[in-house]
Amino acid sequence: MTSANDQQDESSATAAGGDTPIDDKDKKFAWPPLESNPEVFSDYLHSIGLSPSYSFGEIFGFDEDLLAFVPQPVLGVIVCHERLIPKSQYRPQDVGSVDNYNTVSYYMHQSKTLDNACGIVACLHAIFNSPMVNADIDPNSILGRFRTGTEGLTPTERCTSLELNEEFRTVHATHASRGQSQAITSDQSLVKCHYVAYVLDKSGKYLVELDGTKAGPVVIEVNSTAEANEGVDLLRASIREIQGKLERKEISDSLSMMTLNLTQE
Repeated sequence: MTSANDQQDESSATAAGGDTPIDDKDKKFAWPPLESNPEVFSDYLHSIGLSPSYSFGEIFGFDEDLLAFVPQPVLGVIVCHERLIPKSQYRPQDVGSVDNYNTVSYYMHQSKTLDNACGIVACLHAIFNSPMVNADIDPNSILGRFRTGTEGLTPTERCTSLELNEEFRTVHATHASRGQSQAITSDQSLVKCHYVAYVLDKSGKYLVELDGTKAGPVVIEVNSTAEANEGVDLLRASIREIQGKLERKEISDSLSMMTLNLTQE
């Protein structure tokens, strides 16, 4: 697994670069891309209301020896990767569906207005679908107010709510300028990667991919009878799904993975 510590994005048409109209190259992003860096993500989310009891950590490889160091329990997985195929070539089971909205507690769409907000959208998907983390959010924080204000809305309405949330956008821009990579503030062709979240469905028996640019959640079939009976190991099921995408050459091996977990002292 190769790290993708460049500034990251969500755009489907331009994720592979080179498709941005010349006239748009100098247009400033409303939501600049975030560096795939656990410290950047943790600082950002703590500043808007995530409890200090939770933070993001990095997955350094898929070998079991390395996975043994990942703090447990894993409450969400965030993957940053470069997409190598257009949406028209997605497998039917990977396009997502509105019929899957209710498989998770929270799902939102992502529009072109939220140009490179995929990093924070992935965080919202991971946090709001973890009962443990969700219960510990400061209700008076930016994160808490956004959750309360969008709980009864549709996925599209949640997207619009984030578009219009200037307080949220301002904090996002501040953290998008942090990290080791040079900040990208315009020119979509420079942004190569996209963030998605992996969570468990409400029953805990299925892995679900949450990507706001898709039609809806993608429910991933269980891999064994043990998983069907006992539930899914979120970390290893997410890795198995990513390995499948790599084998099918749907994504580049220049990727990074982070976990949402209890903060380690």
